[in-house]
Amino acid sequence: FKRMLNRELTHLSEMSRSGNQVSEYISSTFLDKQNEVEIPPPTQKERDKKKKQPMCQISGVKKLTHSSSLNLSNSSIPRFGVKTHQEEALTKELDDLNIWGLNIFRVSEFSNNRPLSCIMYAIFQERDLMKTFRIPVDTFLTYIMTLEDHYHADVAYHNSLHAADVTQSTHVLLSTPALDAVFTDLETLAALFAAAIHDVDHPGVSNQFLINTNSELALMYNDESVLENHHLAVGFKLLQEENCDIFQNLPKRQRQSLRKMVIDMVLATDMSKHMSLLADLKTMVETKKVTSSGVLLLDNYTDRIQVMRNMVHCADLSNPTKPLELYRQWTDRILEEFFRQGDKERERGMEISPMCDKHTASVEKTQVGFIDYIVHPLWETWGDLVHPDAQDILDTLEDNRYWYQSMIPQSPSPPLDDPSQGEEVCIDKFQFELTLEEEDESDRSDKERNSTGEEETSCHSSEETMSCIAKAQEDSSTKEGQLGTTAEDTSSVES
Repeated sequence: FKRMLNRELTHLSEMSRSGNQVSEYISSTFLDKQNEVEIPPPTQKERDKKKKQPMCQISGVKKLTHSSSLNLSNSSIPRFGVKTHQEEALTKELDDLNIWGLNIFRVSEFSNNRPLSCIMYAIFQERDLMKTFRIPVDTFLTYIMTLEDHYHADVAYHNSLHAADVTQSTHVLLSTPALDAVFTDLETLAALFAAAIHDVDHPGVSNQFLINTNSELALMYNDESVLENHHLAVGFKLLQEENCDIFQNLPKRQRQSLRKMVIDMVLATDMSKHMSLLADLKTMVETKKVTSSGVLLLDNYTDRIQVMRNMVHCADLSNPTKPLELYRQWTDRILEEFFRQGDKERERGMEISPMCDKHTASVEKTQVGFIDYIVHPLWETWGDLVHPDAQDILDTLEDNRYWYQSMIPQSPSPPLDDPSQGEEVCIDKFQFELTLEEEDESDRSDKERNSTGEEETSCHSSEETMSCIAKAQEDSSTKEGQLGTTAEDTSSVES
């Protein structure tokens, strides 16, 4: 599976400077590749900072006073768990709590900048989870506000707004008809808790940045899923704070089971594990079992946790599937965070990470490539798993992809290896799919071609490579014809 995507990215990187940039970003983020970089020695200030904190201590955990400030009786608890002077407007927004595309930005505005606390409280009330697991309301609010305060408000993307969005998206995915009554209340609790804590105390830089700068976190977690391990440690550590243990009434075995599931799901949000997750999900789709009523049959822990891992992963990669006005805001935020990291790398004399250089980043092309290579294959596979429940989501994804495609500047930079060519190849439609059987067939085909010495002259249906698309688009009339392709034509193209 990875070999095929590597081939596609190689072709993309050879097309142009911006194509190379997009290819490097996808490879370094989603393919578990760690580029060798020259790491500058730590400064004296950094050495002194590291001496102050013992390695066994979980960094980022702060002492807060929510429990003493709440002191609420059930009758005085605000309707959505947070104090606000705009309850009517908040009520209107939360009418969409169970709908894909809820405007979390307005929820944040109307909840006094408490989107995660508000969303978690509303969802737990909707699902009656506090009653089911005997969670005291004041304990729940104390914990969730403490958790929210451990998200960094000055981080542009990975903040409590993102956590609230992923939690609400997970809530909607849990309710998809194909998964009706599939998961237990404990599994539902675990999925929502995992979504809520999955980026807590995020510093606004990538795992690779932490590794390259010899950070304490990278040392503590041996360079493996550094941030994801840290998010888990902080999320669980906060349960030990005063009046914060929302799981205090769970039996020991349930608590252990919940912890195991949460760890599995949050570690799966490490984007370098994306290809493995997707390959496993594709295998599940090809062998899926359903009941007579069309509901998925998941009769063992391995299958159930695999679906839950991919569910939270899908929610984490759901920005391009949301209404365009929301998607564009998320794009602006993630790029701001990337550029801040790039500035830090520039100041340290480090090589600037892909898509983190504000002077050269190609926003529109990156989003098109991100959708083509990462988001669409994942969501298409999820759509196959829960068919036809995700069709509206896929339709929105397609619309957003075409919008970003249409915004690509008409005079792009020339290709790296052939400046004589007049313009950069622009991909109008690309989808990527692979089944295990097709991979075997492609391997056999490769061997046959090697033995006969024949050159490959056509694109196989499951192996549409970027080079073949580029070849087909060299002729401008062909390109124009593709731009005029109808929706019916494009929907028939197998990714």
